Amino acid sequence: MKKAFVVFLLLASLVMGSALFAQVTQIPREEAVYVAGFQWGPPTTDNPLAGSPMTFVSDPRQHIWIYETLFTWDALNGKYVPILGESYKWLDELRLEVKVNPKAYFHDGEPVTADDVVYSYKLGQKYPLGLQIWEWLKDVYKVDSHTVIFEMKPDNPNRLMVEDALGATFILPEHIWSKVEAENNYDLTKIRQFRNENPVGSGPYKVFYESPETIILVRVDNYWGNEALHGGKKPAAKYIVHPIFKSNDEGSLAFENGEVDVSQQFTPRIWEMWEKKGLPVGTWYDEIPYHMPATMPSLWFNVNKYPLSLPEVRKAIAYSVNYARISELAMSNYSPKVQASLIMPYGGEAKYFDENLVKQYGWEYNPKEAIRILEEDLGATKGKDGIYVLPDGTRLGPFTVECPYGWTDWNASLQIVAQGARAVGIDIQTSFPDAPIAYDNRQTGNFDMTMWAPSQPGPAQPWLRFQIALYSKGVPPVGQIAYSNFGRYKNEWADQLIDMIPKVTDEKELKNLYTELDQLYREDIPMFPLMYRPQTFYEYNETYWTGWANAKNPYAPPMPLVGAGMEMLWHLEPAK
Repeated sequence: MKKAFVVFLLLASLVMGSALFAQVTQIPREEAVYVAGFQWGPPTTDNPLAGSPMTFVSDPRQHIWIYETLFTWDALNGKYVPILGESYKWLDELRLEVKVNPKAYFHDGEPVTADDVVYSYKLGQKYPLGLQIWEWLKDVYKVDSHTVIFEMKPDNPNRLMVEDALGATFILPEHIWSKVEAENNYDLTKIRQFRNENPVGSGPYKVFYESPETIILVRVDNYWGNEALHGGKKPAAKYIVHPIFKSNDEGSLAFENGEVDVSQQFTPRIWEMWEKKGLPVGTWYDEIPYHMPATMPSLWFNVNKYPLSLPEVRKAIAYSVNYARISELAMSNYSPKVQASLIMPYGGEAKYFDENLVKQYGWEYNPKEAIRILEEDLGATKGKDGIYVLPDGTRLGPFTVECPYGWTDWNASLQIVAQGARAVGIDIQTSFPDAPIAYDNRQTGNFDMTMWAPSQPGPAQPWLRFQIALYSKGVPPVGQIAYSNFGRYKNEWADQLIDMIPKVTDEKELKNLYTELDQLYREDIPMFPLMYRPQTFYEYNETYWTGWANAKNPYAPPMPLVGAGMEMLWHLEPAK
């Protein structure tokens, strides 16, 4: 069936040549996979070095259609999937060797070599691009045209973060970007202003068309990975099309109507699409929780604000939260039961999770226990307004809890937090400022409580989650911008444990260290998870395409054609 795709006729006719416009309007529906949920505004640049390039070149952990990384993380089995990197191994305590695939080449035919890898990583050493790896790296250098060595600093090694970085940096063609640097006098501000029209990468797609309403990528038929990684097979879809929706509701309606094939948008009560409407829609699981847990959106305390500085107050709040209600009402049952741990009991890090200790020392929804802590442990008495007052006369509230406006599932979660706290006698009020204000408040420590997810899945988990939540070294005081430990928690033993773990390779010893660190976390509770959320929501509609991965056919992780989920592009088939 040949439904033509029409890309906003009036705008296109104004900005495009007639030949290209004719091509765009004749894209057959069965040759295009429509995706949603990655782009929430008009594309501004295709420069991967720009501060916030709002296109498919922005996230090296996901958007590897155009530019590729050495490896990409498969959270399903806790392993790296090779892309430009063939393999990696530790040569000794400080040096990691990476083999570059000798068959790889860029869209312009130039080979991908060790020089490109070294160049791409050293951009983060040369410019403030936010590549944290240079905190631990001493150098990156080539041995031969397809071998690279990552050498750590002897006084500050961190194997976990060096391995994590293997999937966090795009490999750029040095022969193009070195000229961009020179032409802009090695000024990062000017380099970031370079628009990079028709970007040259090494991935399976390249840019075909961009407008404020739509982005279209077109397949690279001679993509090197077809032969080297996929047995000579091409991706099924010639085009990847991303309509830019204004809201979740607009995108969800298009998905329901079959106008979007795969989406990572939050769609409430998605099971009704197949149970009540009989639509060919699916998610990773066909029952609760529907999505695979991967991240921990959490409630963070400013532990230096009295009386939130008291662990007993924080623990009473943790016992007051109705987690099942958050899962049901805020998350449409997409979150399984939340555990009192910073270790995810799913995926590759589950081997460090100690269920017995969580049950013995953790918390759960129990208003009676919250009241017992307030009255017996703290000696608080309830005032006439129903809010507890500490023996020194300090009222438990009002406290403010915040997250960005419009994040509907998070907004609903915090409303449930506030309701539960007030029910046990702690006065919590919600605040939903615009995202830039919420970000600034969180980073500067200008909050009582705030909501944020510690980190994404990767080879550094669960260490990285502990480091972001608990590590105090290098965290600036309140008022200055922090990129982790937003509540300014400080515990010297926690810092020492976090320093020790990256140097340990024995699994038994690692298990013991993580257990001790998790126990310390439960004692002080500077933050706690409110839900388990997928790395990306994964929802597919089989109206036009079949062959999507799911829990019954887990050949790829539940990521909608991004990261390791890109494998699905070589498995999809047009629906009959």
